[in-house]
This record gives sequence, C-alpha cells and structure tokens, in this order.
Amino acid sequence: MKLIFYGGAKTVTGANYLLDHGDLKILVDCGLNQGSKYSEDMNYEKFAYNPAEIDFVFITHSHTDHVGRLPKLFKEGFRGRVIASRPTADLAKKALPDNLNIITEEAKRGGREPIFELKDLEGVLGLAEGFDYETPIDLGNGTRAVLHDAGHILGSTIVEIDFDDKKIYFTGDLGNPPTPLLQPPYFPKDADYAVVESAYGSRIHEDRSSRKIMLENVIRETLTKGGTLMIPSFAMERTQELLYELNQLVNHNQIPRVPIYVDSPLATNLTEVYKKYPNYFNKTAHHVIESGDDIFNFPGLTFTRTSDESKAINNVKGAKIIIAGSGMSTGGRILHHEMRYLSDPNSAILFVGYQVLGSLGRRILDGEKNVRIFGEQVSVNCQIRAIGGYSAHADQAMLLKWIAGAGSGGNLKKVFMVQGEEDSSATLAEKTRTDLKIDAVVPSLGESFEL
Repeated sequence: MKLIFYGGAKTVTGANYLLDHGDLKILVDCGLNQGSKYSEDMNYEKFAYNPAEIDFVFITHSHTDHVGRLPKLFKEGFRGRVIASRPTADLAKKALPDNLNIITEEAKRGGREPIFELKDLEGVLGLAEGFDYETPIDLGNGTRAVLHDAGHILGSTIVEIDFDDKKIYFTGDLGNPPTPLLQPPYFPKDADYAVVESAYGSRIHEDRSSRKIMLENVIRETLTKGGTLMIPSFAMERTQELLYELNQLVNHNQIPRVPIYVDSPLATNLTEVYKKYPNYFNKTAHHVIESGDDIFNFPGLTFTRTSDESKAINNVKGAKIIIAGSGMSTGGRILHHEMRYLSDPNSAILFVGYQVLGSLGRRILDGEKNVRIFGEQVSVNCQIRAIGGYSAHADQAMLLKWIAGAGSGGNLKKVFMVQGEEDSSATLAEKTRTDLKIDAVVPSLGESFEL
C-alpha cells in the first residue's frame, strides 16, 4: 500500500490523501484550498492523479476544506463510491450548493470558468452513501474500512482502513472535548500508521470550562456600551454550539435580553440537520432536549434567510449580537456587518474558530488597523476578542494523548502530521518523537510513502 499526500501537507486546508493498493485506489477527503490567493489558485489546477481510477472517496466531515473539491473530482471523471457518516452525507447536501454559489462568484470576479458546475455537484451527491459509526465496510481486495466518531462536528469521522493485516487511521479533524453537544473522539489502540491533523500542534487551548464565562463577559462588556457584537462563525458546529450556550445564558438571565441574529441561510439549514440527529449528541445535550428545552431556539433569537431580512438588521437600533458566516471572514454576510461595525469603538468582533493565515479574520485578529472589504478601506476600531476554547480542533496535549493511545499496542510505525501550518506540524512531530518515542514526519505536497 502506498500513501501519497496530494493536499493538506504543510498547510491547514485542501485535505486530499491517496491510498494506492494496486487495483484498489482510495481517497480520503477532497477539500478546497483556502486562505491566500496562492492557495485558492490551486483549486483550478487539475488533480495530480486520474479521478476516473479512484474506487472510493472517504469524507471525514462536511467542512469545505475536506469536501469542497468533490464535484470537481466528478467533473474530471470520478464515478466511484463516496463514503461518509449519515449526518455528513446530509450536511454535505446542504453545504456544497452554498460552495457552488461562492465558487461561481469568485470565478466571475477573476474572469475564469468555475471549477465545477451544478451538474457535477448533483452527480457526485448521487454517489454518496451514509454509514453508521462502527460498521465494517468491505472495499474488496482484502481491504475494509470502519468509521469512528471524531468528535469535531456532527458526523465527523476518524477513518480506519485495514489492509494486509495492518491498520491506518486518518483523524480528519480531531475534536476538542468536552463539547456542549458531541461525544469525545474515538481512541484506537492498534494503529500501524496514523495521519494526524496538526492545526493546533504547537498550542494549548484555554480551559474549556471557562469559555462560557468568557462568552458572557464579552457579551456584557459590548452590550453595556450599546454596541454590536459580531461573531464570524462557521455555519456548522460552531454556530450550533454558540446557540446551545446562548440558550442557557438567556434562559438563566445571565446576559441582557437583546436581539440575537443568526444571519446565515446555510447555518439555518444546517441547524435543521442537527435537529434530525439527536442520537449523535452527548448525554448532557440529550438530557436538556428530553427536558423539553429546544436548544436551538430561545427568546430574542432570529434566523434570517433572505437578503432583505439580513439588511433589515441594520435598522435595529441599539445593542445586538450577530452570528454570521464565514467563520474566517473570507466571504458571506459577516463582511457586510464588518464594513458597518469594525470602525465602531463601542462594538466588538469575537473570533471563536481557527483563522487561517492570509484570511481577513486572521489579519483582523493579528491587529491590522485598516482592512479592505469589497474594495473599500475599513478602519478597525472595535474591540477584538478571541476564545480559543471554542475551537473544534484538538490542541497539542489532546493530539499527543490520541497518538499515544493509537500507539499503545506497540505497532505504530509512523505518524504523518497534516492539516497545519508548517511550524505547527513540525512542533507536533518533534514532540511525538521526543516525548512518545514514535517516528513522526511532516510530508510535503506530492510526497509518497510505502506502508
């Protein structure tokens, strides 16, 4: 079996890994490259392998940087099977059409053809199959797969591939427990190889137990000034977690009663999918739901679907909270709110997710005082806050714990660090070698390894 890294190597986005077992070819993830213009230009390049030869594509979860190039794969000839958890298959059907709109607009601005069209999107979604966790999937050629809970977002998976009496695990994005909604990640004990994300490979998160207190403090501080709290949020998981905690803060009168807007049609649609899969939630969330509390609905909350409803938010005077995508301010309705409120010293912007290098969100977080939005210069005078405890990614300590568990059977030969900025991946690899005495490497784009 040969493992080749066609994405996600020394970069956070664009996950794309090929397992070549002769007559059997398996892809794990097929994500968009995001962040800098250089990264996004890579999406227009042809795949470095023949998509028509791919038998299976496993999707670890439905975030764009893991699923966004699937329709392009179909466009270039792929007609195999797409394997995912049941929630991931449903979420992808909601998220990918939104990606098509963004990609089409970007291509038009750049004078290019879109990287895929509606027919490609519909074609690849027709190949998708949803499976339950812990269900063996026969791939032929003496190879099988099992999907395990990654605890990152609803339906996220750790993909286990068993071949020639060996096992390789792909973490996808590993969760950051405990979370308000999800179960903790699965911990294998019998890995021969592991492909491990490293977005926070050099960092330790704040204590998660204090994050709701930090959220309450940011809200009170901003609303007391009569300002607007902007929260750029990923439509999937982060928005639902925020709603869960805002529900508790509102119901217990811990924050002032002000209008709260989820200004994202995609987040609204995805929240409906979340309601469909309560059996994937943890025991605490189950208990709250069974007590009769609608965790995604509370006084003052408004979901805005149409552009007119979104624009009407500007007419609401006084303090308010706006949750909108995209999570890294690379597009979406959050940009319109940032144009309006970034210059207001009484307002605040709160980052609750990873901000990739080169993104507008990262530039604001890093302290740039002037940013360009829709071709206009906007002064950044508002308060800037970040709560790392909301990250859905495991930090260094959690990643090392997962790797140690995977190697506890004594068979772990090599760990490949992916989906992180190069210094983050390198730091985690070094810690793995020195602290755990397990061989670890940071692969380069296009590099291959014989397993």
